[in-house]
Amino acid sequence: MRICRPLLLSLLCLAAAAAGPARASDFMGPRPGPRAAAPQDGYASAKDALRSGVRNYNAGDKIAAVKALEYAADQGYALASWKLGRMYAEGDGVPRDDLKAFEYFSRIADENADEAPDSPRAGVVASAFVALGTYFLEGIKNSSVVVNPEKAAELYFYAASYFGDPNAQYSLAQLYLNGSGVDRDERQAARWFNLAAEKGHAGAQALLGRMLVNGQGVPRERARGLMWLMLAKEAADPKRDAWIWAMHAEALESASETDRRTATAFLERHQAKRR
Repeated sequence: MRICRPLLLSLLCLAAAAAGPARASDFMGPRPGPRAAAPQDGYASAKDALRSGVRNYNAGDKIAAVKALEYAADQGYALASWKLGRMYAEGDGVPRDDLKAFEYFSRIADENADEAPDSPRAGVVASAFVALGTYFLEGIKNSSVVVNPEKAAELYFYAASYFGDPNAQYSLAQLYLNGSGVDRDERQAARWFNLAAEKGHAGAQALLGRMLVNGQGVPRERARGLMWLMLAKEAADPKRDAWIWAMHAEALESASETDRRTATAFLERHQAKRR
C-alpha cells in the first residue's frame, strides 16, 4: 500500500484549521517556487543560509540558527524544515510547539513524498513521515490533530515500505503487535521488527528477540531470540534503554546453557557477515 497524493494531502490538511486560513496553503497542493532572495536577508543563497543555520546551531546561537533555517526552509530545503521541526518538537532553542513542528514535517512530506528512496534526502523525508505518524498516534492538544491510529499506520507504512526506514518499520510493527490502527497480527509485527532489526534498530532487535524466545506469533527459537537480545543490549544505553537490558537479563536467566552457547555462535556469525 502506497499513499497516493490525494490521500497524503488529506492527512496533512487536518492541521490547516488550527493554523488559520493564512497558513492553510502550507498543506494544499504544490507549493510556489522559491522566492527571490531579499538583500536584507544577508545570505548569498538558500544553500548559504542552510550552512549558516547549521553552523550557528552547532555554535550555540540558536536564535540566529532559526532565522537562517527559516530562510532556507522557505526556499524549499527539506533539511532546514526538518531541523526546525525537531527544534520545535523538542523545545530546543525555541519554545516547544508541536503544531509548528507538525507544520514543518508536513511541508517536507507534501513537497517530497515521491523522493527516490536512494536519494540523499530520503532519510530526512522518511523521518518526517515517521514524525507525522507519531503525532497522529498521540494527537496534539488544543488542535485539530487528533488521535488517529489508522492515519498513523498509513504514514508509518509508507515510510517503512517505500523508504525502508527502520524507525518506521519498528513503529509499524508495534501497531501490529498491539492492534492499534491495524488488525492485531503478531506475524506481521515480527516481520516488520525483523526488517528493522537487520538494520541495527535496538528496540526492534529486543522485541523480535522476545517474540522468538516466547514463540509469540512465530515458531519458538530461544537461541536465535537470545542472539537478537544480545545485539540489542550491546547497542542500548543502560539508562535510556533500561527496558532492553531488563528484557535481555530475563531471557538470559531462563535460557539453558545450550541455548546460550548457540546464541553466542549465532551472534558471532551475524557480526562476521557485517564486517
